[in-house]
Amino acid sequence: MATLETIAEEIRTHLPCGFEPCETCTNFVPGEGPAPADVMIVGEAPGASEDKQGRPFVGRAGRLLDQLLETAGLSRKEVFITNVLKARPPNNRDPHADEVAHSMPWLEAQLALVKPRLLIPLGRHALAHFAPGEKISEVHGQTVIALDRQLFPMYHPAAALHAKGLRDTLFEDAKALSGALAEV
Repeated sequence: MATLETIAEEIRTHLPCGFEPCETCTNFVPGEGPAPADVMIVGEAPGASEDKQGRPFVGRAGRLLDQLLETAGLSRKEVFITNVLKARPPNNRDPHADEVAHSMPWLEAQLALVKPRLLIPLGRHALAHFAPGEKISEVHGQTVIALDRQLFPMYHPAAALHAKGLRDTLFEDAKALSGALAEV
């Protein structure tokens, strides 16, 4: 029977696979946190800091995520945090569809073990997997049901590092997340 650790080990040792992010990353970033967990956060792909450390959301965007979790009344240790892609795309480019498909079995296996009551896709790439056709600009900060899952989409914290106006929106969404958690 799979565990989060056996999934992580499979991710770390699956090479060679022919997919550029896997073949060029320094470290795979399977994700971390407890199972089960009420909340699962799914980002797009690891960045440079994550690639270096092999842990999700440890750079500047991760520090902002920690503040957002605190605003929502959560701590990092009680949520499971991962990404759609388990390896950093070269030059931090957007993930390709075939690379996302390559990572999906691992993400779905993690979801089956974590059994989150609320899934938080961060940014448009994560949202696209869970709610195809939805736009992050239209559904952020509210509960959405898609593919039989309760989602609470939020902008990716990295977006707020580049577009300062999104920072306030992210914190407003984090406050709304607290209410959404009480309802699920």
